[in-house]
Amino acid sequence: MISNKQELALADLTSIYAGRANGLYGLTLVNQLAHAVQSAYHARAAGLLDSVVVAALLHDIGHMVHSLGEHPAGLGIDDHHEKIGANWLERYFGSNVTEPIRLHVAAKRYLCTVETDYFSKLSKDSVESLALQGGPMSDAEVVAFQLSPYWKDAVALRRIDELAKDPQGPIPQFEEFTGQLLSSMKL
Repeated sequence: MISNKQELALADLTSIYAGRANGLYGLTLVNQLAHAVQSAYHARAAGLLDSVVVAALLHDIGHMVHSLGEHPAGLGIDDHHEKIGANWLERYFGSNVTEPIRLHVAAKRYLCTVETDYFSKLSKDSVESLALQGGPMSDAEVVAFQLSPYWKDAVALRRIDELAKDPQGPIPQFEEFTGQLLSSMKL
């Protein structure tokens, strides 16, 4: 049975994605909603934990709860959406959801450091934002990143993030992930 708090949380999340996720996602040909549900679709198809499916679904919510517009990177602004989003989501979810979200930008920097071909796989908007986010990591940053108990989930999320920008890709309904959202809530 769904608690009143869970019902309110679902309504809040659904409202954000219904109302604020229709703008284009950076320089891609998909909007925020399509990117979110494609991310969750790929996470679920990969057999990842429900918490990582939810992290994939909500990883860019920070873009929708800040007031910097749809493409701040185009203005030379690092919007810190990963931190804003993770902090905002802490009201509903535990660290198994919020920390991969908080770390998904660091995971991009990490992958650009440890995999020589990863940079060449990035979309134009990911390359643009990477420079604002600090570029590839130093050796010390790599070690520090790997100390997080959620670094592997963040790397999995980051790989999915890059896949989920396909205008011809699957676009399930947001509500298809209600079960994963509910099972991951701390309410």
